[in-house]
Amino acid sequence: MQPAAISERHEGAAAHPLAELLACPAAVGNMLNASAECIEFDAGDVIFQQNDICRGLYVVISGYMVRKASRLDTRLKLGTVRAGEVVELAAMLGDLRHTYTLIAQCKGAAMRLPREALQRGFELYPPLRMQLLEELAREVSRAYDICCATRLAGLRRKPAGSRKPEPAGTLGE
Repeated sequence: MQPAAISERHEGAAAHPLAELLACPAAVGNMLNASAECIEFDAGDVIFQQNDICRGLYVVISGYMVRKASRLDTRLKLGTVRAGEVVELAAMLGDLRHTYTLIAQCKGAAMRLPREALQRGFELYPPLRMQLLEELAREVSRAYDICCATRLAGLRRKPAGSRKPEPAGTLGE
């Protein structure tokens, strides 16, 4: 990929501000604002559990949290969530089940837009769902880019002698 193409891809995958994600007519915006709930948490508090029913879309106001998941009998740490980040787009836009457990790492607060209010917002202004789906696609793209970069960095760190030799060839021998 050419440097310009890589730059364009990263810019396209950059997180968008919440106001842009929730850009909608004033009546819908006012309804969402009125329904927002503030959740305060302390270190160690579980905000939600993997596979539980999603109660809404979360936006971290302060503090930070860690995402943890269980997949195929393996526990994974998926990374941290910091102030300004939107949490659980996949659950809210999908089957309404949390895809991971979210645990507070320090004292902080988050805002929850209740599921019912968001679904009402989708009915009143259908482009709102598409805006959030686009952000979910960007989120997946950012995670993929990080995964690839981490994997490449790991390959670069391995000494040349640590690579396994190719098995004896079956072609041309």
